[in-house]
Amino acid sequence: SRESAFVHAISSAGVVFAITRACSQGELKSCSCDPKKKGSAKDSKGHFDWGGCSDNIDYGIKFARAFVDAKERKGKDARALMNLHNNRAGRKAVKRFLKQECKCHGVSGSCTLRTCWLAMADFRKTGDYLWKKYNGAIQVVMNQDGTGFTVANKRFKKPTKNDLVYFESSPDYCIRDRDVGSLGTAGRVCNQTSRGMDSCEVMCCGRGYDTSRVSRMTKCECKFHWCCAVRCQDCLEVVDIHTCKAPKSTGWISRT
Repeated sequence: SRESAFVHAISSAGVVFAITRACSQGELKSCSCDPKKKGSAKDSKGHFDWGGCSDNIDYGIKFARAFVDAKERKGKDARALMNLHNNRAGRKAVKRFLKQECKCHGVSGSCTLRTCWLAMADFRKTGDYLWKKYNGAIQVVMNQDGTGFTVANKRFKKPTKNDLVYFESSPDYCIRDRDVGSLGTAGRVCNQTSRGMDSCEVMCCGRGYDTSRVSRMTKCECKFHWCCAVRCQDCLEVVDIHTCKAPKSTGWISRT
């Protein structure tokens, strides 16, 4: 499903990010900063010297390809081919946000000389990018020779290497179904004031929600005392908790 496509992509991207960051921080003996970023170069602002520690993204991608793809390369079926595609899309997403950072040198920071390096952006950017790809994931079918994909619906464009692909439609996550691993949303806490995915309207799938008033202890009136402690009081707080109602159909009961 498109959910499994996203999981494969974000997991592969996470391995790239973690390994690359570990290389730059000197935590691994097998790699360090990008060895290719040496000497002088030129960009739109003029000449600069490579310096600092450029993130060794190529090593991170190479490691992730060998580590994450190992299981999928043993299989030749459609699922393995799909997972390899989504793993690669995740790796490419991290490299997409590699950015050049520079430091100026000269009198009063006049930038007569610049030292630059390449650095990965915050992983949140990769996650947001892949989330958009999840929303626009393309359903595909295997081609006749079993070497690639074709779109399941001819009205949609052919997927690129950056797109996420999936074969099967997503199950109904609103109801509990052990066969597909869906726990359903019955009993899930929802946000009554939200307009997003955590809202009671969306989370409860139109079934409505129950509201219960509960009392809980929270830390309040915290003060810093020299030196060096923070002391708080225990306060009793009364809050409303909203939870999604269960489906009323007997079909849901028999499936649980």
